[in-house]
Amino acid sequence: MLGVGGGVEVRESVDLLEVVKFTAIFLLGISAVFGMGLAFAARKFAVKEDPRVDQVSDVLAHAHCGACGFPGCRQYAEQVVLNPDVKPTLCTPGGAATAEAVAKITGKVMEQTEPKIARIFCQGGCSKSVRRFKYEGIKDCKAAILASGGDKACIYGCLGYGSCSRACPFGAITMSEENLPVIDPVKCTACGICAQTCPTKVIEILPMAKQVLVSCHSKDKGPATKKNCQVGCIACGLCVKVCPYNAAKVENFLSTINLDKCKVCGLCITKCPTKAIVDYISKRPKAFVTEKCIGCHACAKVCPVNAASGELKKQHVINQDKCIGCGICASRCPKVAITGTFNYAEVLQAYEAKKAAREKAKAEKEAAAGA
Repeated sequence: MLGVGGGVEVRESVDLLEVVKFTAIFLLGISAVFGMGLAFAARKFAVKEDPRVDQVSDVLAHAHCGACGFPGCRQYAEQVVLNPDVKPTLCTPGGAATAEAVAKITGKVMEQTEPKIARIFCQGGCSKSVRRFKYEGIKDCKAAILASGGDKACIYGCLGYGSCSRACPFGAITMSEENLPVIDPVKCTACGICAQTCPTKVIEILPMAKQVLVSCHSKDKGPATKKNCQVGCIACGLCVKVCPYNAAKVENFLSTINLDKCKVCGLCITKCPTKAIVDYISKRPKAFVTEKCIGCHACAKVCPVNAASGELKKQHVINQDKCIGCGICASRCPKVAITGTFNYAEVLQAYEAKKAAREKAKAEKEAAAGA
């Protein structure tokens, strides 16, 4: 090649194609060696997965809700197969059918579990509660909390901006006209995501059978609660006085109901002055006196709402308009002549236990007096 000024530029000829070919062959050889090594290591040190993991994974709901306590459905499938302490009933969205299938695959004993549902512990909607200021920020409950603890005068109540509704993966929560969440009992799987989302913790996951609850979380004193909300618990203690099973108690200016003791008789509901106690039983069965009645008047003596009446030694009647279906009359009838109440067995059991406790206390007192 001619250079500048007519000189000849001499360059060393290099075959670039040969260099590229050699480099490619070398790299392919190295890759093949490493690939064979990795393949050998993978087969040599491979951990065989239990085939039951895939079987369990196939029957799960795959909602990835986290109700089981694991990051995802696959992780739960692995743990329920490999860990003997992990129960087969943790996939709540799948329900009983999924639990039975998991128990069958894993060979574990399936314990009977009560159906659960999300419950809202606040009734203070926009027309029944007081707002401290007008919130104009993002319509999100957590965002509202950052604004001076929320715009509600009651700092324990539902803020009503629908974070729980948007978080529910099953569409089980809608917001009412009062800006309160409404739970659809058919769609709710009790996964607990709504409860985790709520910044004021007014949502709890409870057994569906427990249907009489104090729907309030306020820890304020009675006068303050009454000022902030029309339907809040004012800790008056009337529910404690009327409960025949000692299920209600007042602590920290708030009434609570012991779900293990409660027989859902409904007496506290009728006495609550602010209607803070909610009855989730849509229609209560009423008591009915049959022809077995001997007119002993026992039902009339114990009826807390004066619904039972009749002449002595004649068949009594129950006023259906007054009857609340508490079952107390049915539990005291010596001839089992009263039917219709759904919780007769539970009420009778509680009555017998209370009667036995009274007799024991009486015997101990007499023994102490005799000594």
